Amino acid sequence: MADESHSLAVLIDFENLALGIERPSGRASTARSARAKAASETFDIKLVLERLVEKGKVIVKRAYADWGRFNSYREVMHDSGIQMMEIPERGKTGKNHADIQLCVDAMDLCYSKEHIDTFVVVSGDSDFTPLVSKLKENGKAVIGLGIKDSTSDLLASSCDEFIYYEDIVKGPARPAVPVADIPRAKRPAMNLMIEAVQALQRENKDVMLASMVKDTMRRKQPQFSESSYGYRSFSDLLQDAERLGIITLRADQRSGTWVVVGFSEKR
Repeated sequence: MADESHSLAVLIDFENLALGIERPSGRASTARSARAKAASETFDIKLVLERLVEKGKVIVKRAYADWGRFNSYREVMHDSGIQMMEIPERGKTGKNHADIQLCVDAMDLCYSKEHIDTFVVVSGDSDFTPLVSKLKENGKAVIGLGIKDSTSDLLASSCDEFIYYEDIVKGPARPAVPVADIPRAKRPAMNLMIEAVQALQRENKDVMLASMVKDTMRRKQPQFSESSYGYRSFSDLLQDAERLGIITLRADQRSGTWVVVGFSEKR
């Protein structure tokens, strides 16, 4: 059986995130500064959301900033369905005002939306450590996400889990078979299945039942249906993926359903 899906609220301290990728810490080495600069040039909020969808259903997406300073991000935020919370800069206190608004919204959601069981705080700022503690006191799981060079160790250790953006960019292992070897008509379905298996591997799922893989695919792409790609059942899709050399399967002795062992190592 697939794990019960969690409901997530994603709250983004966008100014902290932007500063982290554009202005690395002065204590960082030249090599680390170069890595941070590279991250800023390739930063993609959609990658972040794709990673978080693997944790469950994202119910709330809010980003806090003085958006007049970040016009270049407006379109991608809008396209990603993120609610842009306008926090006009007020001299040196502007950033604190954004932090306070994020905390107020988080606690409001904590008390008023019981179905939200997981909060994602996208920031590296240690000022959010008390918020993390309060959310956990109220029975909520807290995931942190930020840039390595600008993330407080105190914040990272306070969260139930902390994800570094650089690890998302790096990406997981892929199957040995080249994409070019997959028939063009089957690539969308197979690529989505590959992403689902990668997601389950990142969550350290040792047993990937067919139902878990399918549920993960649907979280990533709600309109997915194997019949749209000419398969009579999801099992047919998985067996075709094995024939193409993408994954390795075995039958679960108790349920009789397929289990994805992992990616095939043979081309």
